[in-house]
Amino acid sequence: MIFSFHKNLRSLIGIATVYAMVSCAIAAEPPLPSGLGGEKAAGEKGSSLPASGYFPFELSGFWESRVGVRTQEDPHEKDMSIAETRLQLEMEKGWENVTLRLTSDLLYDSVLDEHDVDIEEGEGLLDLREASMLIRAAEFLDIKIGRQTLTWGTGDLLFINDLFPKDWNSFFIGRDDEYLKAPSDAVKLSFFTGIGNFDMVYTPRFDADRFIDGQRISYYNSARNQITGRNAIVRVDRPDGWLNDDELALRLYRNLRGYELDVYAYRGFWKSPAGKDLVTERAIFPELSVFGASIRGALRKGIAHLEFGYYDSEEDRDGEDPLIRNAESRLLVGYEQEIGREFTGGVQWYVEHMHDHKDYKHSLPSEIPQKDRNRQVVTLRLNKLLMNQNLKLTIFIYYSPTDEDAHLRPKVNYKLSDHLTGEIGGNVFLGEKDHTFFGQFKKNNNVYAGLRIGFFAD
Repeated sequence: MIFSFHKNLRSLIGIATVYAMVSCAIAAEPPLPSGLGGEKAAGEKGSSLPASGYFPFELSGFWESRVGVRTQEDPHEKDMSIAETRLQLEMEKGWENVTLRLTSDLLYDSVLDEHDVDIEEGEGLLDLREASMLIRAAEFLDIKIGRQTLTWGTGDLLFINDLFPKDWNSFFIGRDDEYLKAPSDAVKLSFFTGIGNFDMVYTPRFDADRFIDGQRISYYNSARNQITGRNAIVRVDRPDGWLNDDELALRLYRNLRGYELDVYAYRGFWKSPAGKDLVTERAIFPELSVFGASIRGALRKGIAHLEFGYYDSEEDRDGEDPLIRNAESRLLVGYEQEIGREFTGGVQWYVEHMHDHKDYKHSLPSEIPQKDRNRQVVTLRLNKLLMNQNLKLTIFIYYSPTDEDAHLRPKVNYKLSDHLTGEIGGNVFLGEKDHTFFGQFKKNNNVYAGLRIGFFAD
């Protein structure tokens, strides 16, 4: 098995960490160069950015306020979907082979009842987005250690082999799309060779999704067979042992005649709760392994992508435990192209195929609604730029023909000046059945508005 060395990897990570600390110390000795470097794309080497004249590091960020309201009454949630002000500060310091980066959001969100800082969930007065050290250890090796946002795969707001944490609450209440990705506390090794590139991401303690738990979004509660929210917050037993409850993600990729080919592997846990412990009556994160591949490249006048993943639910491989999610195969096909002047469109087709569906049906209590063997989702994205590209109109639609539900995300973004941007948008959920994925959120329809002022210390 590709993960036979998983537990022995800890010694390798320890060596890499020591090497990184030594490299950082050595790199800090020479006089400060004239530039300040940011992280380059895979294999890219280049000059660094100019340093700030006011600070001994690069400083940028933004201040933003967002407010949103529900368009119908939800007895389990507050009328306001979002009401927050946020100041993001991004600081960067670079030497020849080392870059330190810190990105932190200071925020106040009046929708939440408590404001204690929770770094894992990004709640309270502080959301630490990044605290990392990037070391260019050799021409063929980059090492990045610390809190960082990670992503790979080909999907547009659909994920198969991207097993890094997501923030689904942010996505559904109207925050900027960048907040869909939650940070990971990890070590990333990137190897660059002439025949291909290789990424290895080791997370010493499991980083779960910031999943829907009822605090902000009402959801279908299978235990009660009804929609609940703040009256039934999801309680979990989260794997949290350092070096024991760890994760390993691997990616091998290369460009072949203009097409990017990727092979992926993951060993860890379901990122959102996918089971229940009858003793504690808490939701759990069963063990999970994923193996997949993708291809992306030009097709006619646009870009096409294809991605596949097999989800090995290790604690229920025979599908006979109704409390743990079955193994699945997932497939994603997509295409995007320009369909007019400054007008682009993209479509995707996604399917989740449940293995051992017959065993699942036989073991499921009669009062719990059954899931289909295959769940399909079709997406449509349309982007239109107007007024010298200062005005951007976007709509993204999810539609499931099997669940008969949908999620619509219209948005208007207007750039008032080089530093000031305004945005209005909404989240609309449709579906007759309470237990389907989008249908369970139909009481969470909302509209929102935001204003962002960006700055850069020069």
